[in-house]
Amino acid sequence: MTAPLFGTDGIRGVANRAPITPHLALEFGALVGELFRPDGPARPARVVVGRDTRLSGPMLEAAVTAGLLSVGAEVIPLGVLPTPAVAGITRAIGADAGIVISASHNPFPDNGLKVFQATGLKCGDALERRIEAELQARLALPGDADRVRPTGAGLGRIAPLADGRERYEQAVLAAWPPGLSLQGMKIAVDAANGSACATTPDVLRRLGAEVALFHAAPDGTNINLNCGSTHPEVIERLVRESGAQVGISHDGDADRVVCCDETGSALDGDELLALIGLDLLARGALAGNLLVATVMSNLALDELFAERGGRVLRSAVGDRAVLEEMIAHGADFGGEQSGHIICRAHGTTGDGLLSALLLLRVVRESGRPLSELRRVLRKYPQLLVNVPVRMRTPFAEIPGVEEELRKVEAELGRAGRVFLRYSGTEPKARLLIEAKEGDALPVLAERILKPLRAAIGA
Repeated sequence: MTAPLFGTDGIRGVANRAPITPHLALEFGALVGELFRPDGPARPARVVVGRDTRLSGPMLEAAVTAGLLSVGAEVIPLGVLPTPAVAGITRAIGADAGIVISASHNPFPDNGLKVFQATGLKCGDALERRIEAELQARLALPGDADRVRPTGAGLGRIAPLADGRERYEQAVLAAWPPGLSLQGMKIAVDAANGSACATTPDVLRRLGAEVALFHAAPDGTNINLNCGSTHPEVIERLVRESGAQVGISHDGDADRVVCCDETGSALDGDELLALIGLDLLARGALAGNLLVATVMSNLALDELFAERGGRVLRSAVGDRAVLEEMIAHGADFGGEQSGHIICRAHGTTGDGLLSALLLLRVVRESGRPLSELRRVLRKYPQLLVNVPVRMRTPFAEIPGVEEELRKVEAELGRAGRVFLRYSGTEPKARLLIEAKEGDALPVLAERILKPLRAAIGA
């Protein structure tokens, strides 16, 4: 049985090894160019292509572009820009699709491919399965000698977009209230040596902030390396050392953010959801008084919003699942504990810079420090453990795992929760355990994970 290509956020793996090879990227580009060709008058698909700063990015970008051109598509290269910029520009210029070459928060040897529709939305399950099935079939062929493709004037063209970065920055700035300034505020930024090295500090400076910029010298190999949102301890230290009032830390493609208060203590995505969501609720700008969070978010979030007249809806893990739940229920704000925050009034995917601005608005308009504002959410103790695994064996097939899960759930009752799942982007199992009383969490977690490690631990 062929291994699936798509995880929770596109296709990922070690670049130049299966599946993330130039051959796959070529076929992926060609397939997108064919599947997203518009109906009606015959014209080629227009496809936006952007990437992050990984060394393998230009290699895969060239292959994707060649695939698109080979089927007559018009390619609009953006170069290095955040993932939300690609999604937004795809929709803004009326392109038929957008392709992002990035592995987000993964280490530098990895890379990935994901596609946005003309609406700026990621593909749904049905379309993703169709792309995967066709791509698997093409990769199984010995060659493409018998495949009919255009020649001569039918080949595709490259149409650069000179103002891609400016378009994105203006779109983000549109979410900022007129007349409000960040003058006098110092903000520390950890750009993760990734896609936001230029855009985030530029937007903050345009709003009047003093920016202390760190990890903004990408060399192709240092993206996410001991920096960025997967290392919140770094932005905590940088805030303390720089004397900033707020810290902002991105992942490699800048679709998520970890923020930090002036004391050097990082906030997670639940705290961002609470502060921004309550602000929207108070201003009557939260559609249906609904906030969408994943099953991983803290139960205290539900209690807080219920107290204020709002309601939290739960989705599966992944920003795509969050967005699907938002659309299904008419909600316009939601996100993940990891820092993927979606505000449908201004975008169609997680956007780390936009999320940071929404939080900075709360800080600026309240006149209160972030360390004080965050106290509104009194979280239940949680423990999240990531276990590297050799394979994704169903938990039911691993002796002892489900038995311990049931026992722990019974012991916690309504005073806690347990979630065990495989990561969709990395070879890891993730266990989240939450309880009103946190002292026993490490012991309970180890009971569940011990048989798992013994069976499939890397």
